[in-house]
Amino acid sequence: MQGNSNVGASFLNPYAEAMMSVAQSQNLLDIFDENCKAILQSLTDSPDFNEFLGSPIVQVADKKAVVQKVLGNDVNPVMMNVIMVLIDRGRVSFLAGICQQYQVLLRKLKGNELAEVTSAVELTDAQKAAIVDRVKAMTGANNVDIAVKIDPAIIGGAIVKVGSQIIDSSLRSQLRLIGMSLAR
Repeated sequence: MQGNSNVGASFLNPYAEAMMSVAQSQNLLDIFDENCKAILQSLTDSPDFNEFLGSPIVQVADKKAVVQKVLGNDVNPVMMNVIMVLIDRGRVSFLAGICQQYQVLLRKLKGNELAEVTSAVELTDAQKAAIVDRVKAMTGANNVDIAVKIDPAIIGGAIVKVGSQIIDSSLRSQLRLIGMSLAR
């Protein structure tokens, strides 16, 4: 899912907004969200699939056939039509970024926030609930979605990113601060 999924939100926003408009008109907002999750998972699980979609030498008809075969059972027919339009317009290589931006727009529409949590170990339900409560208090969000990434390198604690705010309570960060104060 690397590469083109990192294209700026301003470039991807018109595509994500068009996807949102289609979803709203068909009353498929949550279904498109689930479809985006399935698409992102497919692209993450198969770098070859992602590379295939981005290849300028693969014919449009071949891309459509493979997308239908790979995603056909996992996405709504209306979402499949959106993907086919992206293929026709030569924009399917941006599918991951468009899906991610759609999810951002949907969270904004629903008054939700995304908390990206990096932890050394899997979080307990109580820890997740505490993070949700803290993020709600910080942002005034109705709901908080948590995306957890495990990184043993932070040693302990967690790093929570909400929008542009970062709360770093990792042991690695605290040890670095102690080291800096001792070096003075």
